[in-house]
Amino acid sequence: MNRYITTGLCFLCFLPMLSQADVIRQSAHTAKVVIPDHAPARGMSQQYVIKKWGQPVEKHRAVGNPPISSWDYAGFSVYFERNLVLHSVATEK
Repeated sequence: MNRYITTGLCFLCFLPMLSQADVIRQSAHTAKVVIPDHAPARGMSQQYVIKKWGQPVEKHRAVGNPPISSWDYAGFSVYFERNLVLHSVATEK
């Protein structure tokens, strides 16, 4: 019986790690999912992002290991791990 309780508690601890959103709009008090048609989705390549949305307003250099970089567009920022999209985050206009 104790083993089932321990297993259940371990599952509940890791449950938040299972849920993800690809594109999130954040403001001071709320977070909303943005329609993926308006921003790059997880897994898209940098080349595809440039092809579909054009050159970014600003590119931020990669930092860390694995290298994470970001590009700013009008209305959203895109975060990349190496050359693939991790997240697109809406910015205030």
